[in-house]
Amino acid sequence: MKRIFFIALLLTSANIFAQDTEVLFNNADKSITIGATISAPKGHNSGNAVVLVSGGGVQDRDGKMAGHPYFKLLADYFNSKGLTVLRMDDRGIGKTTGQYDLATTADFADDALSAIAYLKSRKDLKLKRIGLVGHSEGGAASAIAAAKSKDVAFIISLAGLALDGQSSLKFQNEDLVANAKISDIDKKRSNEINNLMFKTAYQYVDSVNMEQKLNDTYNEWKKKDDAYFKTLNIEFDHFRFPVYSYVMNAVKPWYRYFLKFDPVNFLPKVKVPILAINGDKDLMVRSEVNLANWKNLPLKGGNKDVTIKQISSMNHLLQHCITCEPQEYAQIKEAITPEVFETISKWLEANGLM
Repeated sequence: MKRIFFIALLLTSANIFAQDTEVLFNNADKSITIGATISAPKGHNSGNAVVLVSGGGVQDRDGKMAGHPYFKLLADYFNSKGLTVLRMDDRGIGKTTGQYDLATTADFADDALSAIAYLKSRKDLKLKRIGLVGHSEGGAASAIAAAKSKDVAFIISLAGLALDGQSSLKFQNEDLVANAKISDIDKKRSNEINNLMFKTAYQYVDSVNMEQKLNDTYNEWKKKDDAYFKTLNIEFDHFRFPVYSYVMNAVKPWYRYFLKFDPVNFLPKVKVPILAINGDKDLMVRSEVNLANWKNLPLKGGNKDVTIKQISSMNHLLQHCITCEPQEYAQIKEAITPEVFETISKWLEANGLM
C-alpha cells in the first residue's frame, strides 16, 4: 500500500467510554479524502483497535439506519472493552469525498485498509492489533481487505456477506418476495423476472450493451407475462417491475463488480481469526449459506480459527424481529440485540483482544 498523506486532526468531543477525535486522511492514491472519528478508550486500553466497515447504501460514520446509530453504538461497546475504534463516512457523505455510486466493494475494502494505515501511523495510540468489523457488504469488503493485506489482524462479520454476488441477489429477492404481502401469482411473476434480469446482467456484465440486453430481456418477458395475465381473469394487474431504476443501477460499477464477486477468490487467503454472526431471520443476507462459507472457505486455505454464530429471530440490522421485513426495522426499539454483544465479548476475551 502507498503512503497515506494526512490532512488534518481536529479534537471534537468525548463520550462516557472514550475520547473522540475527528480526523481527515487520504486513501492510498490520494483520490479520496476520508472523514472519520477515532474513539480512544478512557481507563483500560487493550492496545487493540477496530475499523468499522459499513454495508450497502451510503451511510455516515455513525451508521444511521432505521433511526438507530449502529456504528456509534458499536464504537461505544468496543471502547468499553478497551479497544480504539475508527468509524468513517462513506464516499460522498459527511466529510468524505468521492461518489458512492461509482465505487465498488473492492474500493470499500481499500478505504478500510487506508483507515488501518492511518491508525498505524498514529504512534501516540500505541496500537498492537487492528481488525475490521464489517456489517453486511462490509463483511465482504473486510474479507477482500484481509486477503490483500497482512495489516488486518482479525475480522468480525455482522450479518456479513460471504456468498457470490449473483447467488446473493437471487436469495435476497426470493426471501423478500416470500415474506411480501402479495399474491402467490405475483410472487411467482416477481421471482421469474428477477431471475431473468440477474442472469442477463451476469451474462453481459462486461459488455457495453448490458443496458440494451436488460431492456430486451424485460420487454420479451413482459409480452409473455401480459398474455399469461389475461388468462387469469383478474380485473386489475397491480404487479410492477421497476425496470428503469433496475437497469440504471445495474450498469453502474458497483453492480457489475458485485455480480462478479466470489468469496472463493478471497476467503481462502484470509489467515487471521474470524468471528461471523448472522441472524436466522435476515432477509437480506441468508444466514445458513453465508455462515457455511465463512467457516469453510478459510478452512480451504488452512485457517481453522473461525467462529460462526447464528442468532435466532434476528434480522439484518441485528434486532430481534417479528415480521423481519425492512419496513419493520424502524419500529423496533432495540437497536442491537444483547446476544450480539455477548458473542463478541466472549470471542474478544478468547483472542486476548480486551
